Amino acid sequence: MSSPLKVFITGASSGIGLALADEYARRGAILGLVARRGDALAAFQQSHPHNAVALYSVDVRDAEALADAAARFIAHHGLPDVVIANAGISRGAVTGQGDLRAFREVMDVNYFGMVATFEPFAAAMIAAKRGTLVGIASVASVRGLPGSGAYSASKSAALKYLEALRVEMRPYGIGVVTIAPGYIRTPMTEHNPYTMPFLMDADRFAVKAVHAIRRQTAFAVFPWQMRIVAMLLHVLPRWLYDYAFERAPRKPRVTAE
Repeated sequence: MSSPLKVFITGASSGIGLALADEYARRGAILGLVARRGDALAAFQQSHPHNAVALYSVDVRDAEALADAAARFIAHHGLPDVVIANAGISRGAVTGQGDLRAFREVMDVNYFGMVATFEPFAAAMIAAKRGTLVGIASVASVRGLPGSGAYSASKSAALKYLEALRVEMRPYGIGVVTIAPGYIRTPMTEHNPYTMPFLMDADRFAVKAVHAIRRQTAFAVFPWQMRIVAMLLHVLPRWLYDYAFERAPRKPRVTAE
């Protein structure tokens, strides 16, 4: 009988992270879950009494605390088979409107938080010559979306980082999987004031993402229709893109507290 899969997930308290945790729990995995909201993590644990679930109330911007969580998981459960850097935030932010803090927060969580998530596991995976690192990118990384420059930039940075990491880890037998969601029904998208084509439920996304991770798919887009949209956006001439998106609806700004 094979031992259960061990999976470490950041941003696991809601949205895509919670859906992935649910799907892996359904498959009997040992879970290490990271999020800022400890109460939400505790609620997940209570609703999955038959699963081994380790909880870490950590902000991924705190690299030392994240490294400590990784060390504790390894000490108690061993090296994870899959590490999913999912933690992410989206902020409507515009240059010249006092949104510098929002730009920094989005980059710190979506990009540096991903690097900080992988860092504590990479050396052990290299030594063991096994494991899979998974990064949640976004279709929004393809072009700079007006009003969402912070988010598009952070996900573009994540996309390029994951590509480089995939090649770096290849000689060691470590898989690097990039998942680029389109519009997924989560708390992050529920207040978007515009049409979201091919909107997919988070639990359906999670099933497809877990299959892609198991197959070691280098790059996957869900829903699949958004891969076509992304390809078309990528080749759209700049003058046409500018014209088409100049008056497009934008994510509302979050003013400083």
